Amino acid sequence: MRKNRKLKKRCWWCGDDPTYIAYHDKEWGRPIREDSRLFEMLILEGFQAGLSWITVLKKRPNFRKAFLKFNPNKISKFKAADISRLMKDPGIIRNRLKIKAAITNARAYLEVKKEFGSFAKYIWQFTDHRTIRAQKITRDNIPTRTAESDAMSKDLQKRGFKFVGTTICYAFMQAVGMVDDHSEDCFLNKHRRA
Repeated sequence: MRKNRKLKKRCWWCGDDPTYIAYHDKEWGRPIREDSRLFEMLILEGFQAGLSWITVLKKRPNFRKAFLKFNPNKISKFKAADISRLMKDPGIIRNRLKIKAAITNARAYLEVKKEFGSFAKYIWQFTDHRTIRAQKITRDNIPTRTAESDAMSKDLQKRGFKFVGTTICYAFMQAVGMVDDHSEDCFLNKHRRA
């Protein structure tokens, strides 16, 4: 099994790190429609800003513990004492602005959920509720933003979300399967298998 895993061609960015390989093979680009998972990924993408995704990925179990399994109801009630606790937690990325943004985003998320009935219904509207399949993705032409991520970013910001610039939104869209950007030579590339 291990030998077979190494023979598969994957997107260049996952390299040979087992954590990255598992994330690539089992999560990245697979459509997520569960509100709780979408919320978690949006928060984690915000923490990733300016850092590498592998940093966040390796700390994800600690994030889940520190942020109470990404329960937006609980996070929305975090106070100054919670921010202090999180700032002392070496298992997460200790950035005060990002921690405060997670709390703000939990509150905004709850408002969106109340308005639309589900966060998935709201967020998937930016791709017309389908996965956008990229054509011929290579290392040299993978986008960092699109008209869809621009629209998502603008609307999220209008609703009070923080750390949701268009590049972060596009990375989120890739992660949760709103876009399929597996490279042309990747074994998960849907076009190659079609």
